[in-house]
Amino acid sequence: MTDKPAPKLPDLPTVSAGPSGLQSAAPPVSARILAVAAIIISGVCGGLIGYAVTNLQCDEDCPWIATGIGSAAAILAAIGVAIVAVLTLRAMAEWNAQKIADDLAKQTS
Repeated sequence: MTDKPAPKLPDLPTVSAGPSGLQSAAPPVSARILAVAAIIISGVCGGLIGYAVTNLQCDEDCPWIATGIGSAAAILAAIGVAIVAVLTLRAMAEWNAQKIADDLAKQTS
């Protein structure tokens, strides 16, 4: 078998925006901080609601059951919001990547 050399890709011009000369398509830091804050807040709220509803339904004082249900509710709420946050951040990254590609195409033409 003969080894074929890999085709050489053309060099793309860089858009000067940072120390390396490349722009990042990642969402801004503020958006990532807000996403983490939303996940934490939803976990706390889910836990409080789960605890309160379970504590109201108990005939006797049952803090261990209410704590367990509250913890499970907190985890489920945080996971649900985390899924939405990740999808939103990915959409932002895709939007930014498309914007950078359009800007690069305008510069090269």
